[in-house]
Amino acid sequence: MNKLEQLKQRSMVVADTGDIEAIRRYHPQDATTNPSLLYKAAQLPQYQQHLKDALGWAEKSGGDVITLASMKLAVSIGQEILQLIPGVVSTEVDARLSFDTRASIEYARKLIAMYKDAGIERERVLIKLASTWEGITAASILEREGIHCNLTLLFSQCQAVACAEAGVTLISPFVGRILDWYKASTGRDDYTAEDDPGVLSVAQIYEYYKSREYPTIVMGASFRNTGEIEALAGCDKLTISPQLLQELHDDQGQLAAGLGSEFPPQPAPSEKLQEAEFRHQLNADAMATEKLAEGIRNFEADQLKLEALLQQAR
Repeated sequence: MNKLEQLKQRSMVVADTGDIEAIRRYHPQDATTNPSLLYKAAQLPQYQQHLKDALGWAEKSGGDVITLASMKLAVSIGQEILQLIPGVVSTEVDARLSFDTRASIEYARKLIAMYKDAGIERERVLIKLASTWEGITAASILEREGIHCNLTLLFSQCQAVACAEAGVTLISPFVGRILDWYKASTGRDDYTAEDDPGVLSVAQIYEYYKSREYPTIVMGASFRNTGEIEALAGCDKLTISPQLLQELHDDQGQLAAGLGSEFPPQPAPSEKLQEAEFRHQLNADAMATEKLAEGIRNFEADQLKLEALLQQAR
């Protein structure tokens, strides 16, 4: 049995891609997309009809054609992905709204309505939001409406605590981007899976949630190598790129031990984390502050590239 099959016995495997063919090849339970992945997919020949259809739909709908077309494209690719997987697909709110709670909620509701018009019920969709205070606040409101959320760009304990207390369905704590920051800041290039700061961060969050019985799902994300994935085997979910899925598939070795499953019960905090303290803790964590800001900028840049591609296709 290869390592991918072994991993599937311990964690739910999610495909971190918008590539339909990759999803068909690896049979993941769920799939997750973001502006960067959608931009890459939109450049492939097999997706050109999706672009044309999205533009045609948007031009008939009224409103900002490019904004609506980008939303429709995300929903169309999500709809196609859902035909190949038994679980859920994550679709992201425009990163430019990461600091606007009200606009994020409206965007999320529009995505869910578009999925419903396409015959997809909200139970099969996770709305992705950046783990800013505003994004977490938006998620808490959406969750109460029955719209399930995936909080992404999560790099710190305070973000994880706020998400659990907000009752979000799932978080995507990043691994590889944390490692990138530490490599750049320390000049060290010999981290192993055992001392990888990204792995340690997710393991800490996982233990915090399980020992306090928070129902929020932990989905490790942003992996740089299979060693990181193996170290987090046993995590609720792991979202993995096609390249690393292939490496796991080709490896016939024994999967590493991964995370523990038994944690001594701990009491949840008596009071919820408040905005001022959240911002203070996040600001005190240079890595999390820098990587959150960088992630939002990068997603925004790829959203603009996607919109330029749609404009060019008109």
